[in-house]
Amino acid sequence: MTTLLAVQGVTKMFGGLTAVDNVDLEIVERSITSLIGPNGAGKTTLFNCLTGLHRPDTGEIVFAGRSLVGLRSDEITARGIARTYQNIRLFGRMTALENVLVGQHLRLRASHWAAVLRTARQQAEERAAREIGRALLDFVGLGGQEEIISTNLPYGEQRLLEVARALGSRPRLLLLDEPAAGMNPRETERMMELVHRLRNERGVTVFLIEHNMKVVMSISEEVTVLDYGKKIAAGAPEAVRSNPRVIEAYLGPEVDQDLRIDREMQDIT
Repeated sequence: MTTLLAVQGVTKMFGGLTAVDNVDLEIVERSITSLIGPNGAGKTTLFNCLTGLHRPDTGEIVFAGRSLVGLRSDEITARGIARTYQNIRLFGRMTALENVLVGQHLRLRASHWAAVLRTARQQAEERAAREIGRALLDFVGLGGQEEIISTNLPYGEQRLLEVARALGSRPRLLLLDEPAAGMNPRETERMMELVHRLRNERGVTVFLIEHNMKVVMSISEEVTVLDYGKKIAAGAPEAVRSNPRVIEAYLGPEVDQDLRIDREMQDIT
């Protein structure tokens, strides 16, 4: 197994608050890994460090053998990392297809003047981009909805559109920040199926933050747990699920053992 992403001793502070505290983790190529922890555990801050929104105060982030520390977000995207966000961030006045075209912009080569002059090469590239966009919409289950304004799509389909847009940059690693948040059971099932297809059919490595433990236990091969910025557990889902430190982090040390087991079997939000 090849390590695609290695996080080594990463710490991120905001004033006197340590949001991420000396975290180490590895993501294996073509794997599905979940990052879990109570609210405020540092999960999204770690994602922001991986994608260039925050620069770690200490530590190293290595992707495909090259350091990401100090790179801009667009440079990291060009290296092969894309993400979605906990709160939907679509371009609300654009169609579904136009949103996916935005996701492809780093891979397009036509110059500004070529676009202005509408050269033959630029037009050919645009046609190809539109075909790729339609194929990506079809892949996530939005085929035939290319011309619908993004905010007119149902909530679950807006989530799928975000994934399609992220795929436009041709990532090797896709970071999903709570992809099932706010979804009903059918929409959640559809998202879980898509995550499996991303890895199995397109070879994309998936790293996701998720609070829905049914999702985590169903799709993850590896789970890492943060609490107050520190990594407190990592391993196979069942091992993490029964880890006393993980149970304590979610439910507190004084919770009755039977209640712990019952609650662990449900979604933890």
